[in-house]
Amino acid sequence: MDFKKYVAEFIGTMTLVTLGCGTAMLVGCDAANGGGYILTAFAFGLTIIAMAYSIGNISGCHINPAVSLGVLISGGMTVTDFVGYIVAQCLGAFTGSGLLSLIFDLGGVKDMTKGYGSNGLAGVHGNPVAGLLVEIVLTFIFVTAIIGVTSKKAKHGSFAGVVIGFTLVLVHILGIGLTGTSVNPARSFGPALFAAFTGNTAPISCLWVFIVGPLVGAALAAFVYKFLESGCAAAVEEPQSKPQTSAKSKSKSKAR
Repeated sequence: MDFKKYVAEFIGTMTLVTLGCGTAMLVGCDAANGGGYILTAFAFGLTIIAMAYSIGNISGCHINPAVSLGVLISGGMTVTDFVGYIVAQCLGAFTGSGLLSLIFDLGGVKDMTKGYGSNGLAGVHGNPVAGLLVEIVLTFIFVTAIIGVTSKKAKHGSFAGVVIGFTLVLVHILGIGLTGTSVNPARSFGPALFAAFTGNTAPISCLWVFIVGPLVGAALAAFVYKFLESGCAAAVEEPQSKPQTSAKSKSKSKAR
């Protein structure tokens, strides 16, 4: 068992929560305030790009239980590694939230989200079904992009990390104003837990939405992509060009 993979996932998830949620806490991410909204979206996406090209060669840079579930269903990892990844990711998210708590509390910095950048249902007026739909759809899009761009059959090359990072920016642009955008159960777990420690129990009361939604969306993405790819395997192969007989060679053969 290679524990270095789990350490990499721990570091990656800790970094994602620290930079992504930390940006939201610092600048705010109200839909009416476009600057903070966009900054938060890019903070999450750019962190994914940075981690993809740093720990990606060690663990694959899942840093998200939903992504790990998609990879498991796609046959890219064992159940043992899946469990190890989830534990490492949740611990990383918890540690990232702890770092934010220390920085903001010691520095006397105001948390603009009032909940360590945690997810919530305020944008959908507290409706858990609407929140579930948002998270399922956004995670489906995100994980489909990940599985597609990293497919060995497609051979997209070394730019996968950029595609994945900007896809995360994209889903955040819609999702922040609705649920805060989770698409990642670990990312939701850490901030909700620390918010509860400070007396704000609203995030942890709806945490199940941000666990179930992303996992369902990831599972759907994995199954749908497997179906699509198995039916179109030949489409990703370059067609072999048939040798063409030139007009001169044809005329020579007739002359003979």
